[in-house]
Amino acid sequence: MSETPSRPAIRVTRRLPPAVEEVLSTRLGATLNAQDVPLGRDALADAMRHCDVLVPTITDRIDADLFAIDGLRVKLIANFGAGVDHIDLAAAKRAGVVVTNTPDALTDATAELAILLMLMAARRAGEGERELRAGDWTGWRPTHLIGIGLTGRVLGLVGFGRIAQATAARARGLGMTIRYYSRSAADPAAVAALGAERVESLAELARVSDVVSLHVPGGAATRHMIDAAFLGAMRPDAILVNTARGPVVDEAALAEALAAGTIAAAGLDVYEREPEVHAGLLAHPRSVLLPHLGSATTETRTAMGMQAIANIDAFLAGRDLPNRVA
Repeated sequence: MSETPSRPAIRVTRRLPPAVEEVLSTRLGATLNAQDVPLGRDALADAMRHCDVLVPTITDRIDADLFAIDGLRVKLIANFGAGVDHIDLAAAKRAGVVVTNTPDALTDATAELAILLMLMAARRAGEGERELRAGDWTGWRPTHLIGIGLTGRVLGLVGFGRIAQATAARARGLGMTIRYYSRSAADPAAVAALGAERVESLAELARVSDVVSLHVPGGAATRHMIDAAFLGAMRPDAILVNTARGPVVDEAALAEALAAGTIAAAGLDVYEREPEVHAGLLAHPRSVLLPHLGSATTETRTAMGMQAIANIDAFLAGRDLPNRVA
């Protein structure tokens, strides 16, 4: 009688939505992280030595040294999230480790959050709520916390992928005009549907936009793309919004620009050194700061988990992976 093949060893690095954990645990026999404590470097290395599949998140930095450890066993990293700049993809390829992500599930939720940050920054909603909760509101008056409306304003998008286009569609509903900058021209049909217009440089986008919203991947190529020079080219009544990756923005330069009145406001959901936030941003009244909530809806986080499971299923069955990135 032949032996029943053993289940592959699967390790999940953080708590995931209940429906996702149920499938991972019951059907795939995965080891979950019930305490939701981030794995340290030694624990990550141990998981990569003893597991066939690792399911990490953006808080797990998996660099070249981890792929070079003795006794490496892991064959699939099924990332929970679209961004993979925390994983050294070149090192994964050298080690023969497949990497997947969950790119489509978070488009709508992140676009919604970008619009939320625009509205909060434009209408000074954060300042107003803090004032009210502190008991400092003295009542309505004509000049109190006057912000700007978004109707008729220009939204400048840095990048023009799925999330940027979903953000543009929602902004059009608010009566905004769309401009974008990317290294190459986008699909003409998508551009026409959104009434968008491509500009030739980042500096030009800074000059023409009332709101600049960032939609580029992380990594060395985009680190500090938004620097003092870019911020200096923006209008003094303009707003910067970042739902992409924290290191895209030079936070020190942004704090200085806000303090000097170079730009009017900023709405941020991601940061250079999460969970640390630059003290100048924390102190400034016109910065709207959220704790990385871009994909934080039940529907989205569950869909992300099911995408990760689909990648695992395909890998274990020897099929083409739906979302392979390395």
